[in-house]
Amino acid sequence: MEVSTELILLIGSFLFFVSMLVGKAGHKFGVPVLLLFLLVGMIFGGDGFGLNFENIQIAQAIGTVCLTIILFSGGLDTKFREIKPVIQPGVVLATLGVFITAIITGVFTWWLSGQVYSGLGVGFLTAMLLASTVSSTDSASVFGILRSKGLMLKNNLRPLLELESGSNDPMAYMLTVTFISLINSGNDPNYVMVAVNIVVQLVVGALLGYFLGRFSVVIINRIRMDNTSLYPVLLLITGIFIFAVTYYLKGNGYLAVYIAGLVIGNSKFAHKRTSMSFMDGFAWMSQILLFLTLGLLVNPSELVPVLIPGIIIALFMIFIARPITVYLCLIPFKRISFRDKAYISWVGLRGAVPIIFAILPLAAGVPGARTVFNIVFVITIVSLLYQGTSLPIVAKWLGLAEKPSKYKSFEDFDVEFSEEIKSAMTEISITEETLKHGKNLMEMPLPDNTLAVMVKRGERFFVPTGQTALMDGDKLLVISDDEEALKETYKNIGISNFTYQKND
Repeated sequence: MEVSTELILLIGSFLFFVSMLVGKAGHKFGVPVLLLFLLVGMIFGGDGFGLNFENIQIAQAIGTVCLTIILFSGGLDTKFREIKPVIQPGVVLATLGVFITAIITGVFTWWLSGQVYSGLGVGFLTAMLLASTVSSTDSASVFGILRSKGLMLKNNLRPLLELESGSNDPMAYMLTVTFISLINSGNDPNYVMVAVNIVVQLVVGALLGYFLGRFSVVIINRIRMDNTSLYPVLLLITGIFIFAVTYYLKGNGYLAVYIAGLVIGNSKFAHKRTSMSFMDGFAWMSQILLFLTLGLLVNPSELVPVLIPGIIIALFMIFIARPITVYLCLIPFKRISFRDKAYISWVGLRGAVPIIFAILPLAAGVPGARTVFNIVFVITIVSLLYQGTSLPIVAKWLGLAEKPSKYKSFEDFDVEFSEEIKSAMTEISITEETLKHGKNLMEMPLPDNTLAVMVKRGERFFVPTGQTALMDGDKLLVISDDEEALKETYKNIGISNFTYQKND
């Protein structure tokens, strides 16, 4: 039956809307948003409400585009000053760590299939392929959970985990593609050439990502477009172009686009804040589309035969493969404590990327690819349920959780400044208690280097003067170049609990 474009748009927009509502609930209760998006897709899929989606090629295309955008946006949002102290351990975990995880997990899966679950029919190369698809961690779900709980981590753990999660997908992709090629070739493989090819692709991808990122900044700043709303679109197109051109130059496009995002995001370019906000929103849309697609592609009834072996492999990765990998990779880094290593081991969260990579064998017609895909899906679900829901608890248990930051977005004032402008802002709710200090703005006990720049009264906004009479229920936007001055402001008017937004 031919489906009309209007029906596709109707169903698609409805699924997006449901996903966003479910995601909001997930943030509130600390449930991994990725898991909820996947479940929405599964509920509306073939075994649910009957939306049959079995086009592997389209799913692969959607996965490639969405992952490109997600990695590019991740690079743009990563501050180099934050990851600089942890670059070395982060890179080791993202490369050698992925390789060790794949080897350990692959050997265990091969043994499990041969000794316990021989009915799976998973040979050595297929086991290594399966392990390669799940060898990288998922940054989106990890930090989505940490942000939903307002959890901050000590000892530079957050930038280390962010760097590892954002940069380890290329290595997993290379291993996955390599084992697909080995299985489909059917001949005695030249392992030396395979290793050389992996190194070449990573090196070419890293170099092209850096230089194309630098060149992109020059191009964006040189172009003078009358319509400023095109700058965010230009940034998006730049990321997609870098991925594609790197692919055709035999480099790793995923690594290139992440490094390019890192270079561009830490540079000055025209309309940067608007473009970055656009990319952040577009990346979230890509995640929703990606997770819904993956959920629709899965038939829950097919997971039943691989449920037990999938759970066993997932638990093996959580409690054995990941900890061994982390401790081996971090031996040279003496400053990273035992507790830090324990938490890094626990944050080996699997997400959408392994499922995307598990689509590649399906698209390539690898024997047993559907079994691999279903096992990978089970591993992802177990990881999200078991590790994803416990990240804040484990951080507190290990003594690595700091107090939640007092910085947050404003509710009544949509105000942002360029990154070059160092500032701290806050909203003050005017009450009868604060009015005891004075009815007029000039009578409020504000420090000298603090300025009240706007008042919201009802639905109306206006710029105040010293003679402006304040009223109960007003919202006052206060700005300073010194966050200590804001704290003094609150102390002067007798407010102990407060939040403010910092731009540095």
